[in-house]
Amino acid sequence: MKSFKVNEILSNAEIKAEVINAIKQGFIFIYPTDTIYGLGCNALNPDSVNKIRALKHAKHPFSVIAPSVDWIEKNLVVDYPEYLNKLPGPFTFILKKKEPEFLKEASAFDTLGVRIPDHPFTQIIQESGVPFITTSVNVSGENPITRINETPKSIWEHVDYVVYDGKLRGTPSTVIELTTDEKRILR
Repeated sequence: MKSFKVNEILSNAEIKAEVINAIKQGFIFIYPTDTIYGLGCNALNPDSVNKIRALKHAKHPFSVIAPSVDWIEKNLVVDYPEYLNKLPGPFTFILKKKEPEFLKEASAFDTLGVRIPDHPFTQIIQESGVPFITTSVNVSGENPITRINETPKSIWEHVDYVVYDGKLRGTPSTVIELTTDEKRILR
């Protein structure tokens, strides 16, 4: 496992290139967001997505960090474009997929949660150009992680990269479903 501080990645071109390449290849990351620490990988890599699902004992759909707002508009139905103005920020929007099979390992449903965290590490993810799984670093049903040292050993032992940024604020993103005639806040 490799470990870097966010500022180290942002200030060192060689490390930044390594991390972007590792994202593209599907390596498993623990990384900071604007809310809590996330567990993620290239959402286009089914083996990596399924590895995260097994580590978390998760059956629920995963959300992704979108490479851009344009990516969201290209792949998902955006009936409420004004909500995209809230990005980056501590929001996850549940949107209908334009193609039901799109990112089916992340979400087997016809919807997908997307976010763009307001955190410097997000720009590294976006530079990779791929959608990136974003789920909390915990076993499903347990509390989210705000400090790296709180990571369960069962997850820690199977991660390829850890990106450290100290203690995070600790409130998961607000989840808003935007797939029906009515907008619903789910969390």
